Amino acid sequence: MHRILPDRPHPLFDTSATRRIETAAAQGLPPHTLMERAGRSAARLALALAPHARHVWVACGPGHNGGDGLEAAAALRQAGRTVTVTLAADADRLQTDARVALDRARAAGVVFDPGLPDGLGPQDLCIDGLLGIGLRSRSEPMADRLQRTFAQLADTCAPILALDIPSGLAADTGHEAIETIAGYSAQSGAGGHFLAQNTLTFLTLKPGLFTAQGRDRAGTVWFDDLGIAPSEAPAAWLSGPPADADSRHAVHKGSFGDVAVVGGEGIGRRGRGMEGAAWLAATAALHAGAGRVLLALLDTAAWTGGSSPELMLRTVDAFDLSAGAVVCGCGGGEAIREPLPRVLAEASRLVLDADALNAVAADRSLQQQLAGRAPHGRTTVLTPHPLEAARLLDSTTDAVQADRLEAARRLSERYGCTVALKGSGTIVATPGRTPAINPTGNGRLATAGTGDVLAGMVGAALARPGADAFQATVEAVYTHGALADRWPTDRALTAGRLALSAIRR
Repeated sequence: MHRILPDRPHPLFDTSATRRIETAAAQGLPPHTLMERAGRSAARLALALAPHARHVWVACGPGHNGGDGLEAAAALRQAGRTVTVTLAADADRLQTDARVALDRARAAGVVFDPGLPDGLGPQDLCIDGLLGIGLRSRSEPMADRLQRTFAQLADTCAPILALDIPSGLAADTGHEAIETIAGYSAQSGAGGHFLAQNTLTFLTLKPGLFTAQGRDRAGTVWFDDLGIAPSEAPAAWLSGPPADADSRHAVHKGSFGDVAVVGGEGIGRRGRGMEGAAWLAATAALHAGAGRVLLALLDTAAWTGGSSPELMLRTVDAFDLSAGAVVCGCGGGEAIREPLPRVLAEASRLVLDADALNAVAADRSLQQQLAGRAPHGRTTVLTPHPLEAARLLDSTTDAVQADRLEAARRLSERYGCTVALKGSGTIVATPGRTPAINPTGNGRLATAGTGDVLAGMVGAALARPGADAFQATVEAVYTHGALADRWPTDRALTAGRLALSAIRR
Protein backbone atom coordinates (compact mmCIF):
# COMPACT_ATOMS: atom_id res chain seq x y z
CA MET A 1 0.00 0.00 0.00
CA HIS A 2 1.27 3.47 -0.82
CA ARG A 3 0.08 7.02 -1.16
CA ILE A 4 -0.45 8.28 -4.71
CA LEU A 5 1.79 11.26 -5.37
CA PRO A 6 2.28 13.25 -8.59
CA ASP A 7 5.85 12.00 -8.81
CA ARG A 8 5.46 9.57 -11.73
CA PRO A 9 2.81 8.39 -14.19
CA HIS A 10 0.19 5.95 -12.90
CA PRO A 11 -2.11 3.76 -15.06
CA LEU A 12 -5.85 4.26 -14.50
CA PHE A 13 -8.47 1.59 -15.22
CA ASP A 14 -12.19 1.92 -15.76
CA THR A 15 -14.81 -0.18 -14.00
CA SER A 16 -15.15 -2.79 -16.74
CA ALA A 17 -11.40 -3.44 -16.80
CA THR A 18 -11.26 -3.52 -13.00
CA ARG A 19 -13.98 -6.15 -12.87
CA ARG A 20 -12.17 -8.28 -15.44
CA ILE A 21 -8.92 -7.98 -13.49
CA GLU A 22 -10.74 -8.95 -10.28
CA THR A 23 -12.45 -11.94 -11.89
CA ALA A 24 -9.24 -13.26 -13.43
CA ALA A 25 -7.33 -12.85 -10.16
CA ALA A 26 -10.03 -14.55 -8.08
CA GLN A 27 -9.98 -17.61 -10.33
CA GLY A 28 -6.36 -18.28 -9.38
CA LEU A 29 -6.75 -17.75 -5.62
CA PRO A 30 -8.56 -19.49 -2.76
CA PRO A 31 -12.11 -18.19 -2.20
CA HIS A 32 -12.46 -14.89 -0.36
CA THR A 33 -8.73 -14.04 -0.66
CA LEU A 34 -9.09 -10.66 -2.35
CA MET A 35 -11.76 -9.42 0.07
CA GLU A 36 -9.71 -10.51 3.06
CA ARG A 37 -6.63 -8.77 1.69
CA ALA A 38 -8.63 -5.59 1.05
CA GLY A 39 -10.15 -5.58 4.53
CA ARG A 40 -6.84 -6.12 6.26
CA SER A 41 -5.24 -3.40 4.16
CA ALA A 42 -8.04 -1.01 5.13
CA ALA A 43 -7.59 -1.89 8.81
CA ARG A 44 -3.85 -1.21 8.62
CA LEU A 45 -4.41 2.19 7.05
CA ALA A 46 -7.16 3.02 9.56
CA LEU A 47 -4.81 2.26 12.45
CA ALA A 48 -2.10 4.41 10.87
CA LEU A 49 -4.43 7.34 10.15
CA ALA A 50 -6.27 7.29 13.49
CA PRO A 51 -4.07 5.49 16.02
CA HIS A 52 -5.86 7.10 18.94
CA ALA A 53 -9.45 6.73 17.73
CA ARG A 54 -11.77 5.66 20.53
CA HIS A 55 -14.39 4.34 18.15
CA VAL A 56 -14.47 3.23 14.50
CA TRP A 57 -17.79 3.21 12.67
CA VAL A 58 -18.00 1.18 9.45
CA ALA A 59 -20.86 1.77 6.99
CA CYS A 60 -21.32 -1.31 4.80
CA GLY A 61 -23.45 -1.82 1.72
CA PRO A 62 -24.65 -5.07 0.14
CA GLY A 63 -21.84 -5.60 -2.39
CA HIS A 64 -18.13 -6.30 -2.41
CA ASN A 65 -17.43 -2.84 -1.00
CA GLY A 66 -19.50 -3.72 2.06
CA GLY A 67 -17.64 -7.01 2.34
CA ASP A 68 -14.33 -5.13 2.36
CA GLY A 69 -15.74 -2.98 5.16
CA LEU A 70 -16.82 -6.02 7.17
CA GLU A 71 -13.37 -7.55 6.81
CA ALA A 72 -11.82 -4.27 7.97
CA ALA A 73 -14.17 -4.18 10.95
CA ALA A 74 -13.17 -7.73 11.95
CA ALA A 75 -9.47 -6.92 11.70
CA LEU A 76 -9.86 -3.69 13.70
CA ARG A 77 -11.80 -5.48 16.42
CA GLN A 78 -9.08 -8.14 16.57
CA ALA A 79 -6.60 -5.29 17.03
CA GLY A 80 -8.52 -4.21 20.14
CA ARG A 81 -10.48 -1.28 18.72
CA THR A 82 -14.11 -0.50 19.52
CA VAL A 83 -15.93 -1.07 16.23
CA THR A 84 -19.56 -0.58 15.21
CA VAL A 85 -20.94 -1.64 11.84
CA THR A 86 -24.07 -0.33 10.18
CA LEU A 87 -25.10 -2.89 7.55
CA ALA A 88 -27.31 -1.17 4.97
CA ALA A 89 -28.49 -4.52 3.58
CA ASP A 90 -30.31 -7.69 4.60
CA ALA A 91 -27.78 -10.27 5.72
CA ASP A 92 -29.47 -13.05 3.77
CA ARG A 93 -29.10 -11.07 0.52
CA LEU A 94 -25.35 -10.54 0.74
CA GLN A 95 -23.09 -12.03 -1.89
CA THR A 96 -21.09 -15.12 -0.90
CA ASP A 97 -17.82 -13.35 -0.06
CA ALA A 98 -19.64 -10.65 1.88
CA ARG A 99 -21.52 -13.29 3.92
CA VAL A 100 -18.17 -14.86 4.87
CA ALA A 101 -16.92 -11.42 5.91
CA LEU A 102 -20.08 -10.87 7.96
CA ASP A 103 -19.47 -14.12 9.84
CA ARG A 104 -15.87 -13.05 10.54
CA ALA A 105 -17.02 -9.69 11.89
CA ARG A 106 -19.60 -11.30 14.16
CA ALA A 107 -17.07 -13.84 15.42
CA ALA A 108 -14.62 -11.03 16.22
CA GLY A 109 -17.20 -9.32 18.44
CA VAL A 110 -18.06 -6.37 16.20
CA VAL A 111 -21.20 -4.51 17.34
CA PHE A 112 -23.95 -4.05 14.74
CA ASP A 113 -26.19 -0.99 14.96
CA PRO A 114 -28.56 0.50 12.34
CA GLY A 115 -27.64 4.06 13.31
CA LEU A 116 -24.64 6.32 13.78
CA PRO A 117 -22.95 5.56 17.14
CA ASP A 118 -23.53 8.16 19.85
CA GLY A 119 -20.64 10.45 20.64
CA LEU A 120 -18.67 9.85 17.44
CA GLY A 121 -16.38 12.84 17.10
CA PRO A 122 -13.39 14.29 15.26
CA GLN A 123 -11.02 12.05 17.19
CA ASP A 124 -12.75 8.92 15.86
CA LEU A 125 -12.97 7.40 12.38
CA CYS A 126 -15.64 6.41 9.85
CA ILE A 127 -15.02 3.86 7.11
CA ASP A 128 -17.19 4.18 4.00
CA GLY A 129 -17.91 0.75 2.53
CA LEU A 130 -21.36 1.56 1.19
CA LEU A 131 -21.28 1.65 -2.60
CA GLY A 132 -17.82 1.42 -4.12
CA ILE A 133 -17.63 1.03 -7.89
CA GLY A 134 -20.92 -0.90 -8.05
CA LEU A 135 -23.11 2.14 -7.64
CA ARG A 136 -25.38 1.56 -10.62
CA SER A 137 -26.24 -2.00 -9.60
CA ARG A 138 -28.16 -1.05 -6.45
CA SER A 139 -31.74 -2.25 -6.41
CA GLU A 140 -35.01 -0.72 -5.23
CA PRO A 141 -35.36 -2.62 -1.88
CA MET A 142 -31.98 -1.29 -0.78
CA ALA A 143 -32.67 2.34 -1.55
CA ASP A 144 -34.12 3.58 1.75
CA ARG A 145 -31.49 1.98 3.95
CA LEU A 146 -28.65 3.10 1.72
CA GLN A 147 -30.00 6.63 1.66
CA ARG A 148 -30.26 6.76 5.42
CA THR A 149 -26.75 5.46 5.99
CA PHE A 150 -25.35 7.73 3.30
CA ALA A 151 -26.96 10.71 5.04
CA GLN A 152 -25.37 9.63 8.31
CA LEU A 153 -21.97 9.59 6.64
CA ALA A 154 -22.62 13.07 5.31
CA ASP A 155 -23.62 14.32 8.75
CA THR A 156 -20.81 12.89 10.87
CA CYS A 157 -18.01 15.10 12.13
CA ALA A 158 -15.56 12.20 12.28
CA PRO A 159 -12.99 11.89 9.48
CA ILE A 160 -13.87 9.42 6.74
CA LEU A 161 -11.77 6.75 5.07
CA ALA A 162 -13.50 5.64 1.86
CA LEU A 163 -12.90 2.18 0.47
CA ASP A 164 -12.20 1.95 -3.27
CA ILE A 165 -14.05 5.19 -4.09
CA PRO A 166 -16.20 7.56 -2.00
CA SER A 167 -19.82 6.45 -2.10
CA GLY A 168 -21.86 8.39 -4.63
CA LEU A 169 -18.91 9.12 -6.91
CA ALA A 170 -18.77 7.47 -10.34
CA ALA A 171 -15.48 5.59 -10.60
CA ASP A 172 -15.03 6.20 -14.33
CA THR A 173 -15.84 9.91 -14.45
CA GLY A 174 -15.56 11.55 -11.03
CA HIS A 175 -19.14 12.71 -11.50
CA GLU A 176 -21.61 12.75 -8.60
CA ALA A 177 -23.85 9.77 -9.35
CA ILE A 178 -25.66 9.20 -6.06
CA GLU A 179 -28.94 10.06 -7.77
CA THR A 180 -28.83 6.63 -9.45
CA ILE A 181 -29.99 5.09 -6.16
CA ALA A 182 -33.74 4.61 -6.55
CA GLY A 183 -35.75 7.45 -5.09
CA TYR A 184 -32.78 9.58 -4.08
CA SER A 185 -32.05 13.13 -5.09
CA ALA A 186 -29.52 15.50 -3.63
CA GLN A 187 -32.36 17.86 -2.68
CA SER A 188 -34.49 15.21 -0.98
CA GLY A 189 -33.21 15.91 2.51
CA ALA A 190 -31.35 12.61 2.62
CA GLY A 191 -28.07 14.40 3.26
CA GLY A 192 -25.47 16.12 1.10
CA HIS A 193 -22.39 14.58 -0.42
CA PHE A 194 -19.50 14.05 1.97
CA LEU A 195 -15.79 14.61 1.52
CA ALA A 196 -13.53 11.74 2.49
CA GLN A 197 -10.26 12.79 4.02
CA ASN A 198 -8.64 9.62 2.68
CA THR A 199 -9.55 6.99 0.07
CA LEU A 200 -7.95 3.56 -0.17
CA THR A 201 -8.54 2.07 -3.58
CA PHE A 202 -7.91 -1.58 -4.44
CA LEU A 203 -6.59 -3.55 -7.45
CA THR A 204 -6.58 -0.52 -9.79
CA LEU A 205 -6.54 3.26 -9.68
CA LYS A 206 -9.82 4.65 -11.00
CA PRO A 207 -10.01 7.75 -13.25
CA GLY A 208 -12.85 9.26 -11.22
CA LEU A 209 -10.58 9.75 -8.22
CA PHE A 210 -8.57 12.36 -10.10
CA THR A 211 -10.96 14.52 -12.13
CA ALA A 212 -14.25 16.43 -11.79
CA GLN A 213 -15.52 16.13 -8.19
CA GLY A 214 -13.17 13.24 -7.49
CA ARG A 215 -10.20 15.21 -6.24
CA ASP A 216 -12.31 16.97 -3.60
CA ARG A 217 -14.40 13.93 -2.66
CA ALA A 218 -11.51 11.45 -2.35
CA GLY A 219 -9.01 13.48 -0.34
CA THR A 220 -5.63 11.76 -0.13
CA VAL A 221 -5.60 8.67 -2.34
CA TRP A 222 -3.90 5.45 -1.22
CA PHE A 223 -3.49 2.36 -3.38
CA ASP A 224 -3.12 -1.37 -2.71
CA ASP A 225 -2.96 -3.66 -5.73
CA LEU A 226 -3.65 -6.65 -3.42
CA GLY A 227 -0.73 -8.43 -5.01
CA ILE A 228 -2.35 -8.51 -8.46
CA ALA A 229 -0.64 -7.22 -11.62
CA PRO A 230 -3.24 -5.90 -14.12
CA SER A 231 -3.33 -7.55 -17.53
CA GLU A 232 -5.55 -4.88 -19.11
CA ALA A 233 -4.63 -1.75 -21.02
CA PRO A 234 -5.29 1.41 -18.98
CA ALA A 235 -8.17 3.71 -19.83
CA ALA A 236 -6.02 6.75 -19.00
CA TRP A 237 -2.79 7.77 -17.33
CA LEU A 238 -2.29 10.02 -14.34
CA SER A 239 0.47 12.34 -15.54
CA GLY A 240 3.93 12.46 -14.01
CA PRO A 241 6.41 15.33 -13.97
CA PRO A 242 8.01 16.59 -17.19
CA ALA A 243 11.36 15.40 -18.40
CA ASP A 244 14.34 17.42 -17.25
CA ALA A 245 14.83 20.73 -19.03
CA ASP A 246 17.46 21.02 -21.73
CA SER A 247 20.82 21.56 -20.02
CA ARG A 248 23.01 21.74 -23.12
CA HIS A 249 25.45 24.63 -23.44
CA ALA A 250 25.94 24.79 -27.22
CA VAL A 251 22.47 26.13 -28.05
CA HIS A 252 20.94 29.36 -29.33
CA LYS A 253 17.49 30.91 -29.25
CA GLY A 254 16.48 29.01 -32.35
CA SER A 255 17.04 25.78 -30.43
CA PHE A 256 13.93 26.53 -28.38
CA GLY A 257 11.63 27.81 -31.09
CA ASP A 258 9.52 30.90 -31.69
CA VAL A 259 6.06 31.62 -30.30
CA ALA A 260 3.74 34.15 -31.95
CA VAL A 261 0.77 35.33 -29.87
CA VAL A 262 -2.27 36.72 -31.69
CA GLY A 263 -4.93 38.30 -29.49
CA GLY A 264 -5.68 41.19 -27.19
CA GLU A 265 -8.61 43.15 -28.60
CA GLY A 266 -8.32 46.84 -27.80
CA ILE A 267 -10.97 49.19 -26.43
CA GLY A 268 -13.60 49.62 -29.11
CA ARG A 269 -17.35 49.94 -29.38
CA ARG A 270 -17.87 47.52 -26.50
CA GLY A 271 -15.86 49.79 -24.23
CA ARG A 272 -13.46 47.18 -22.92
CA GLY A 273 -9.91 46.17 -23.72
CA MET A 274 -8.32 42.76 -23.31
CA GLU A 275 -4.70 43.38 -24.25
CA GLY A 276 -3.65 41.95 -20.90
CA ALA A 277 -4.69 38.41 -21.87
CA ALA A 278 -2.32 38.38 -24.84
CA TRP A 279 0.45 39.86 -22.72
CA LEU A 280 -0.04 37.12 -20.14
CA ALA A 281 0.20 34.40 -22.80
CA ALA A 282 3.27 35.97 -24.37
CA THR A 283 5.01 36.51 -21.05
CA ALA A 284 4.28 32.93 -19.99
CA ALA A 285 5.65 31.61 -23.29
CA LEU A 286 8.81 33.63 -22.79
CA HIS A 287 9.39 32.42 -19.25
CA ALA A 288 8.43 28.85 -20.12
CA GLY A 289 11.42 28.60 -22.42
CA ALA A 290 10.54 29.89 -25.90
CA GLY A 291 13.56 31.25 -27.77
CA ARG A 292 11.66 34.28 -29.07
CA VAL A 293 8.14 35.55 -28.48
CA LEU A 294 6.37 37.82 -30.94
CA LEU A 295 3.16 39.60 -29.95
CA ALA A 296 0.45 40.92 -32.29
CA LEU A 297 -2.33 42.90 -30.62
CA LEU A 298 -5.69 43.35 -32.33
CA ASP A 299 -7.56 46.58 -32.98
CA THR A 300 -5.05 48.94 -31.40
CA ALA A 301 -1.60 50.38 -31.98
CA ALA A 302 -1.26 51.49 -28.38
CA TRP A 303 0.18 49.09 -25.85
CA THR A 304 -1.37 49.74 -22.42
CA GLY A 305 -0.43 46.50 -20.69
CA GLY A 306 2.64 45.40 -18.76
CA SER A 307 6.19 46.05 -19.82
CA SER A 308 8.32 43.19 -21.15
CA PRO A 309 11.09 44.52 -23.39
CA GLU A 310 11.91 40.97 -24.53
CA LEU A 311 8.57 40.71 -26.36
CA MET A 312 8.73 41.66 -30.03
CA LEU A 313 5.65 43.59 -31.15
CA ARG A 314 4.36 42.84 -34.64
CA THR A 315 1.23 43.14 -36.71
CA VAL A 316 -0.54 39.91 -37.65
CA ASP A 317 0.32 40.49 -41.31
CA ALA A 318 4.03 40.58 -40.43
CA PHE A 319 4.05 37.08 -38.96
CA ASP A 320 5.37 34.07 -40.79
CA LEU A 321 2.74 31.76 -39.33
CA SER A 322 4.40 28.64 -40.69
CA ALA A 323 7.43 29.11 -38.41
CA GLY A 324 7.34 28.16 -34.74
CA ALA A 325 4.10 27.93 -32.78
CA VAL A 326 1.15 30.32 -32.81
CA VAL A 327 -1.05 30.99 -29.78
CA CYS A 328 -4.32 32.51 -30.96
CA GLY A 329 -7.37 33.82 -29.15
CA CYS A 330 -6.29 35.12 -25.74
CA GLY A 331 -8.37 38.24 -25.20
CA GLY A 332 -9.20 38.31 -28.90
CA GLY A 333 -12.86 39.22 -28.54
CA GLU A 334 -14.81 39.71 -31.74
CA ALA A 335 -11.70 41.00 -33.48
CA ILE A 336 -10.15 37.52 -33.58
CA ARG A 337 -12.59 36.47 -36.31
CA GLU A 338 -10.75 38.50 -38.96
CA PRO A 339 -7.27 36.88 -38.74
CA LEU A 340 -8.51 33.44 -37.68
CA PRO A 341 -9.06 31.95 -41.19
CA ARG A 342 -5.50 32.85 -42.16
CA VAL A 343 -4.14 31.50 -38.87
CA LEU A 344 -5.95 28.21 -39.38
CA ALA A 345 -4.73 27.99 -42.97
CA GLU A 346 -1.06 28.83 -42.41
CA ALA A 347 0.05 28.05 -38.84
CA SER A 348 2.04 24.81 -38.76
CA ARG A 349 1.72 24.48 -34.97
CA LEU A 350 -1.22 26.18 -33.34
CA VAL A 351 -2.73 26.65 -29.88
CA LEU A 352 -6.34 27.86 -29.91
CA ASP A 353 -7.72 29.35 -26.71
CA ALA A 354 -10.58 31.48 -25.42
CA ASP A 355 -12.20 33.70 -28.07
CA ALA A 356 -10.66 31.73 -30.93
CA LEU A 357 -12.50 28.65 -29.63
CA ASN A 358 -15.75 30.59 -29.35
CA ALA A 359 -15.34 31.90 -32.89
CA VAL A 360 -14.81 28.35 -34.21
CA ALA A 361 -17.82 27.06 -32.25
CA ALA A 362 -20.04 29.71 -33.87
CA ASP A 363 -18.88 29.21 -37.45
CA ARG A 364 -19.26 25.94 -39.40
CA SER A 365 -16.73 26.99 -42.03
CA LEU A 366 -14.10 27.59 -39.33
CA GLN A 367 -14.93 24.19 -37.84
CA GLN A 368 -14.34 22.56 -41.21
CA GLN A 369 -11.11 24.48 -41.60
CA LEU A 370 -9.96 23.37 -38.14
CA ALA A 371 -10.80 19.71 -38.82
CA GLY A 372 -8.93 19.94 -42.12
CA ARG A 373 -5.61 20.88 -40.54
CA ALA A 374 -4.57 17.41 -39.34
CA PRO A 375 -4.80 15.70 -42.76
CA HIS A 376 -2.34 18.32 -44.04
CA GLY A 377 0.16 17.62 -41.27
CA ARG A 378 -0.63 20.72 -39.22
CA THR A 379 -0.66 20.38 -35.44
CA THR A 380 -3.36 21.96 -33.27
CA VAL A 381 -3.89 22.10 -29.52
CA LEU A 382 -7.22 23.29 -28.10
CA THR A 383 -7.33 24.53 -24.48
CA PRO A 384 -11.05 24.91 -23.65
CA HIS A 385 -12.73 25.25 -20.30
CA PRO A 386 -15.94 23.18 -19.96
CA LEU A 387 -18.27 25.84 -21.43
CA GLU A 388 -16.04 26.33 -24.46
CA ALA A 389 -15.82 22.56 -24.90
CA ALA A 390 -19.62 22.33 -24.74
CA ARG A 391 -19.96 24.95 -27.46
CA LEU A 392 -17.51 23.10 -29.70
CA LEU A 393 -19.42 19.84 -29.15
CA ASP A 394 -22.90 21.37 -29.53
CA SER A 395 -23.53 20.12 -26.00
CA THR A 396 -23.91 21.51 -22.47
CA THR A 397 -21.47 22.19 -19.69
CA ASP A 398 -23.26 19.66 -17.47
CA ALA A 399 -22.85 16.96 -20.13
CA VAL A 400 -19.15 17.75 -20.51
CA GLN A 401 -18.56 17.66 -16.77
CA ALA A 402 -20.55 14.43 -16.38
CA ASP A 403 -17.88 12.56 -18.37
CA ARG A 404 -14.81 14.71 -18.89
CA LEU A 405 -12.71 11.92 -20.38
CA GLU A 406 -15.33 11.14 -23.01
CA ALA A 407 -15.86 14.83 -23.80
CA ALA A 408 -12.13 15.37 -24.32
CA ARG A 409 -11.92 12.26 -26.52
CA ARG A 410 -14.89 13.36 -28.65
CA LEU A 411 -13.49 16.84 -29.06
CA SER A 412 -10.06 15.58 -30.09
CA GLU A 413 -11.55 13.15 -32.60
CA ARG A 414 -14.04 15.63 -34.06
CA TYR A 415 -11.37 18.19 -34.86
CA GLY A 416 -8.25 16.00 -35.17
CA CYS A 417 -6.53 17.93 -32.38
CA THR A 418 -4.86 17.54 -29.05
CA VAL A 419 -7.26 18.83 -26.39
CA ALA A 420 -6.57 20.06 -22.87
CA LEU A 421 -9.99 20.15 -21.19
CA LYS A 422 -9.34 22.44 -18.26
CA GLY A 423 -10.75 22.02 -14.78
CA SER A 424 -10.04 19.95 -11.70
CA GLY A 425 -8.05 17.08 -13.15
CA THR A 426 -7.41 18.59 -16.59
CA ILE A 427 -7.82 15.97 -19.33
CA VAL A 428 -5.36 15.86 -22.23
CA ALA A 429 -6.58 13.77 -25.17
CA THR A 430 -5.48 13.24 -28.75
CA PRO A 431 -6.69 10.78 -31.41
CA GLY A 432 -5.16 7.31 -31.13
CA ARG A 433 -3.46 7.90 -27.76
CA THR A 434 -4.42 6.98 -24.20
CA PRO A 435 -5.60 10.20 -22.53
CA ALA A 436 -3.88 11.74 -19.52
CA ILE A 437 -5.36 13.21 -16.34
CA ASN A 438 -3.32 15.93 -14.68
CA PRO A 439 -2.75 15.52 -10.92
CA THR A 440 -1.47 19.04 -10.16
CA GLY A 441 -3.14 22.39 -9.53
CA ASN A 442 -5.66 23.71 -7.04
CA GLY A 443 -8.40 26.25 -6.54
CA ARG A 444 -5.97 29.15 -6.43
CA LEU A 445 -5.85 28.93 -10.24
CA ALA A 446 -9.51 30.03 -10.31
CA THR A 447 -8.64 33.61 -11.13
CA ALA A 448 -8.76 35.64 -14.35
CA GLY A 449 -5.88 35.13 -16.75
CA THR A 450 -4.44 31.82 -15.56
CA GLY A 451 -5.88 30.13 -18.65
CA ASP A 452 -4.00 32.62 -20.85
CA VAL A 453 -0.83 31.71 -18.97
CA LEU A 454 -1.46 28.03 -19.70
CA ALA A 455 -1.98 28.75 -23.40
CA GLY A 456 1.37 30.53 -23.53
CA MET A 457 3.10 27.67 -21.72
CA VAL A 458 1.61 25.15 -24.14
CA GLY A 459 2.81 27.34 -27.01
CA ALA A 460 6.36 27.35 -25.65
CA ALA A 461 6.33 23.57 -25.25
CA LEU A 462 4.90 23.10 -28.76
CA ALA A 463 7.50 25.45 -30.29
CA ARG A 464 10.45 23.23 -29.38
CA PRO A 465 11.84 21.58 -32.50
CA GLY A 466 10.53 18.03 -32.79
CA ALA A 467 7.98 18.49 -29.99
CA ASP A 468 5.20 15.90 -29.74
CA ALA A 469 1.96 17.86 -29.32
CA PHE A 470 0.38 15.45 -26.85
CA GLN A 471 3.44 15.14 -24.61
CA ALA A 472 4.19 18.87 -24.83
CA THR A 473 0.65 19.67 -23.68
CA VAL A 474 0.75 17.10 -20.86
CA GLU A 475 4.01 18.61 -19.59
CA ALA A 476 2.81 22.21 -19.81
CA VAL A 477 -0.43 21.41 -17.99
CA TYR A 478 1.48 19.57 -15.25
CA THR A 479 3.96 22.43 -14.78
CA HIS A 480 1.17 25.04 -14.74
CA GLY A 481 -0.60 23.19 -11.92
CA ALA A 482 2.60 22.45 -10.04
CA LEU A 483 3.37 26.18 -9.90
CA ALA A 484 0.09 26.71 -8.05
CA ASP A 485 0.78 23.78 -5.72
CA ARG A 486 4.14 25.27 -4.74
CA TRP A 487 2.87 28.83 -4.50
CA PRO A 488 3.60 30.48 -1.11
CA THR A 489 0.49 30.59 1.05
CA ASP A 490 1.21 34.17 2.11
CA ARG A 491 1.44 35.47 -1.47
CA ALA A 492 -1.57 36.07 -3.69
CA LEU A 493 -1.55 34.00 -6.86
CA THR A 494 -2.34 36.28 -9.78
CA ALA A 495 -2.02 35.45 -13.45
CA GLY A 496 0.68 38.09 -13.90
CA ARG A 497 2.82 36.59 -11.17
CA LEU A 498 2.16 33.10 -12.50
CA ALA A 499 3.29 34.12 -16.00
CA LEU A 500 6.56 35.44 -14.60
CA SER A 501 7.09 32.16 -12.72
CA ALA A 502 6.54 29.77 -15.63
CA ILE A 503 10.21 28.80 -15.77
CA ARG A 504 11.21 25.88 -17.98
CA ARG A 505 14.92 26.50 -18.44
